[in-house]
Amino acid sequence: MLIKKGMKVRVISGAHKGEEGKVLFSSPKKQRVVVEGVNFIKKSTRPSQENPNGGIVEKEASLHVSNVLIVQAGDTSRLGYRVLGDGSKVRILKKTNEESEIQ
Repeated sequence: MLIKKGMKVRVISGAHKGEEGKVLFSSPKKQRVVVEGVNFIKKSTRPSQENPNGGIVEKEASLHVSNVLIVQAGDTSRLGYRVLGDGSKVRILKKTNEESEIQ
């Protein structure tokens, strides 16, 4: 999975299409990401020491990684890899075919 924590992404499909945010958590095994301020769910919680009254808490739910694109310089693109002559890999933007600022 090419999208990592801290990247700025835009949702491209679903109920939250067009919204942007920073990736808070990524799960490569499940192919899902949690984006800040997108896809809120309401969850019932039991009383605990942190929340003595319990109640309903709103939090971000995960999205499938195929529903987000990386945003760089105001433009969206998918990511890929290119192997350089010395054997090292660099991340590239598929749309413009240039190196990504975020490594």
